Amino acid sequence: MCGIMNGLALHSNLIPYGGTFLIFSDYCKPSIRLSALMKQRVIYVMSHDSIGLGEDGPTHQPVEQLSNLRSIPNLNVYRPADTIETFECWELALKNYTSPSVIALSRQKINPVRKKYEPKNKCASGAYEILRTNKKIELTVLATGSEVNLAIEVSHKLATQNIYSKVISVPSLELFNNQSEKYKNEIMNETKYKISIEAGLTETWKKYVGKNGICFGVDDFGKSAPEKDVFKSFYLSSNYIATQTKSMINK
Repeated sequence: MCGIMNGLALHSNLIPYGGTFLIFSDYCKPSIRLSALMKQRVIYVMSHDSIGLGEDGPTHQPVEQLSNLRSIPNLNVYRPADTIETFECWELALKNYTSPSVIALSRQKINPVRKKYEPKNKCASGAYEILRTNKKIELTVLATGSEVNLAIEVSHKLATQNIYSKVISVPSLELFNNQSEKYKNEIMNETKYKISIEAGLTETWKKYVGKNGICFGVDDFGKSAPEKDVFKSFYLSSNYIATQTKSMINK
């Protein structure tokens, strides 16, 4: 399928796109790499993007796949947090004539994080502020995809304990890395303390949160259980993250 998509991009005026589970990006890797190498506008829609897949278990729950895809040069990997971000990422993929795109989507139902129409495509910057619990803050919370909702919940819990923060949705690290130093400093350097929340390998995030930060994620294979139970087993719950973050700040 992915090889055919490359062929369509090379030999027609069509914009090829195809879909499968994110876990199967392993099988698609050679073709995705060629899309990037050849600078072709091919769009890969990868669903069931985390341990949120639930009962199908570790064979079908992607853990390292996002990191693997992000390591491919000239490939934009998008992990939108809700419907509006998905629309924006789709627009960006269509408008990029020299790079392929992967759009990673969750299986589970998630609450919208943006409920008002805005003419500006905020995902174009790769990362942007989606919530702030106070004008003066001491924590930056980075999250992607379905975990943006979790980050918002954590931020609200901490606010009840007088720890104020901002939540940054990061739909695309590639686009964020290409922003100006001024913009990156505004996003990343406002606070000393940072945490990241993503249901995948944490290694990607260590350079962003720094030595004073904590990366909450999945550094092992998944488990077969209901989605909420799997998340809790990897400590991806608002109570645990809020407690650990409070301890980090109060050291």
